[in-house]
Amino acid sequence: MRLPRRQFLQLAAGAAALPATSRLARAQAYPARPVRIIVGFPAGGATDILARLTGQWLSERLGQQFIIENRAGAGGNIGTEAVVKAPADGYTLLQIATPNGLSAALYTNLNFNFVRDIAPVIGIMRTSYAVVVHPSVPATTVPEFIAYAKANPGKVNMASAGNGTPQHIFGELFKMMAGVNLTHVPYRGGAPATTDLLGGQVQVIFSPLPESIEHIKAGKLRPLAATTASRLDVLPDVPTVGDFLPGYEGTGWLGVGAPRNTPAEIIDKLNKEISAGLADPKISARIAELGGTVLGGSPAAFGKIVADDIEKWSRVIRTANIKVE
Repeated sequence: MRLPRRQFLQLAAGAAALPATSRLARAQAYPARPVRIIVGFPAGGATDILARLTGQWLSERLGQQFIIENRAGAGGNIGTEAVVKAPADGYTLLQIATPNGLSAALYTNLNFNFVRDIAPVIGIMRTSYAVVVHPSVPATTVPEFIAYAKANPGKVNMASAGNGTPQHIFGELFKMMAGVNLTHVPYRGGAPATTDLLGGQVQVIFSPLPESIEHIKAGKLRPLAATTASRLDVLPDVPTVGDFLPGYEGTGWLGVGAPRNTPAEIIDKLNKEISAGLADPKISARIAELGGTVLGGSPAAFGKIVADDIEKWSRVIRTANIKVE
């Protein structure tokens, strides 16, 4: 599937053709009432955690409440469609994450086109993932886990936040490269998947660190490897998957989007205010605690990250013949 990559980059770079004085006045007046940030995933997951951090910062900076509204389901598509249909006035925003980009490659019958209908505002965080297992799994390294999975084909359950989510896609890439047979068990969000991993109902998850880092620190879950290209500061003693499967890499991103045709001056104001938050030591430290790294930058820069990511994972989706209902 060839995705309209250029469209997303054009949306990111576009500006409304309005007189400068009109644009300035509108930006100064915004926001005049509460703003909704729609999260297409359940409370407690990585996307929700970051949305609440962002919303609190914006509420304090702009003097209006930025209210988090969870609309979970369909790999984030329910929440995305709600934002696509909302007025393009800056009062309904979307907390977007890697699953939104994956959906652009996975679904062909949606009522919207993500790369066309959602304008990027700013990238907030690059999300690190790790291969995390329940302590009952008799493996402490990636080679040991691969050997265990090969000795028990189809009996090792791999949880994910749902069909076509990063946890699923990153796991499928691992399965292809390692030559193992893991049974995919999709959940309705990362939080319930992690809960069942803690309970031992499933054995492994390719987990975004915001959802698992506290459990790892508490010794309730065991990290085998990071999916990033290099080791993580938050888990300095944990190797990368690429150390054992050269070329393997999987990271995510989180940021903010808005309905297309949202005035450029409002997008610019949000970008500026969120950028100020990312420069705040308390927020950057919190992102580091979650195992992430600060992104920031312009709407166009975020648009390029999203477009490049869609292109990369589309190839994996096609090769693994991953389908969603």
